[in-house]
Amino acid sequence: MRKLLLLVLCALYFAASPVLAAGKQKLINGIDANFPPFAFIDKSGQPSGFDVEAMNWIAKDLGMEVTHMPIEWDGIVTSLVTKKIDIIASGMTINKERARQVAFTEPYWVVKLVMVAKKDSKLTVNEVFTGRKTLGVQQGTPEAKWLKEEAAAKGYNVSIRYYSSSPLAVEDLLNGRIDAATMDDAPANDAAGKKPIRILGTFGMPEEDFGYAVRKEDTELLAKVNASLKKLMASPEWQKLIEKYELNK
Repeated sequence: MRKLLLLVLCALYFAASPVLAAGKQKLINGIDANFPPFAFIDKSGQPSGFDVEAMNWIAKDLGMEVTHMPIEWDGIVTSLVTKKIDIIASGMTINKERARQVAFTEPYWVVKLVMVAKKDSKLTVNEVFTGRKTLGVQQGTPEAKWLKEEAAAKGYNVSIRYYSSSPLAVEDLLNGRIDAATMDDAPANDAAGKKPIRILGTFGMPEEDFGYAVRKEDTELLAKVNASLKKLMASPEWQKLIEKYELNK
């Protein structure tokens, strides 16, 4: 009976541990595959981006293997909690709502929220909010929630349209289906470097911190990733990644 109990407990332990499952040192990282420069699928069809490369470095430092799995952003936290993935390293904002479900590493990047429009547009941020315009935003993001609440509270005369990614909102912006779009400053700078759009400026939402997320029960994994992340941020490789993906624009 004791032997049976021990076997059951061992099975539960290994099933609950993403790192130790089946004796393999592997991690599955969930990414937003259309969120450059932090995570995206490159021309060769491979996951790439700042967070992808950072997570590759961390996994190597920890003696693990990492696979990057594209996940729909509005369901990525659920995928983590239900153990379809083991970590989220993909430009995720640390906030109270998410922190009730997952555990975050220390912050690794600070982002501003900005609004973009066509390069030849004369619109201002205020005119977008008050001029019966259509504003695009990625669904499942803090800015989507913030904009909906602010529009209701302040009576903004704006229509909000939701997208599965910021680049899709940019495409609709260029095609004339929306008048402006909101997103983090790094993806906005990336888009402005490739497409005829311009950044109108911030729109009132506070700055955010990015962090990597794991399940709350994976305390050992969190400690290891945190330690390795800090090591990476203190190394020359961190600055190389920043320069490669032009995050200091």
